Amino acid sequence: MRYEGAIFRPPSEASSLILQISVGCSNNTCTFCSAYKDKKFRIKSWQEIESDIISANKYKKHVNRIFLADGNALALDTKLLIRTMERLYNDFPLLERIGIYAGAQDVLKKQPEELRELKEAGLDIVYFGLESGSDKILRLVRKGVTAAKMVEACRKLKDAGLTLSITVISGLGGTDLTEEHASETAAVISAINPDYLSTLTLMVVEGTPLYDQVQRGEFKLMTPIQDLQELKLMLEKVTLTNCTFRSNHASNYLPLKGVLNRDRQALLSLLEKALSTPDMLRPEYLRGL
Repeated sequence: MRYEGAIFRPPSEASSLILQISVGCSNNTCTFCSAYKDKKFRIKSWQEIESDIISANKYKKHVNRIFLADGNALALDTKLLIRTMERLYNDFPLLERIGIYAGAQDVLKKQPEELRELKEAGLDIVYFGLESGSDKILRLVRKGVTAAKMVEACRKLKDAGLTLSITVISGLGGTDLTEEHASETAAVISAINPDYLSTLTLMVVEGTPLYDQVQRGEFKLMTPIQDLQELKLMLEKVTLTNCTFRSNHASNYLPLKGVLNRDRQALLSLLEKALSTPDMLRPEYLRGL
């Protein structure tokens, strides 16, 4: 297997074989993200992909999940994605699930029948970075898409029968926009009603535009307590049906898990306890991306 640059995958894909079918991110403008800044986006050729699949065949007795990297790998031509997945299911007899990152722009470029074809070919779960439901915040962080377009994209994925896992970033609006971030993100999440919802907590990485904004005093970071208050407000306002919720990433101050809205009150009670017991929070030196 030949990987170009650092490879990123969702926490739930920790035991998956990672096949890099694209390099970098098709958007790569977000002010907070350093993941793909050293890579120019490109789609790997079939020859490159096939070569990596062949080299990974030695692991076929142990692989039941495969994750297709890099960021927004759904940008690949649908026929190339289907060809890749057909080969994977042929070569890996124990394979049960294929996952992928997707951005709104790339989803919206595909026709509904293309997404259904991807589902039929064996694509199971799509990881989607919502980040925020506030258009103001999305503009400030240069996400390159509106909240309405992300709702449209997510609904297309769900209509195709694909499992949808979305991620939001708490603290992304800083202290000035915390209430807007919580309220409008809750509204957008409710409109999407994903299968999985995960929260990360903002970590500012040196070398990003957001880092420079913090240094100039243009962006005011939230304290851990303010972060939990923001998360609490979001959970109070969200309306979901049987959505698996996780806030257990290494960046988070307080690990949380449950099903929304079923476990909302239990989650809110735990947040209330943590707000009055700061010792429950993960110390800064143990946080990470």
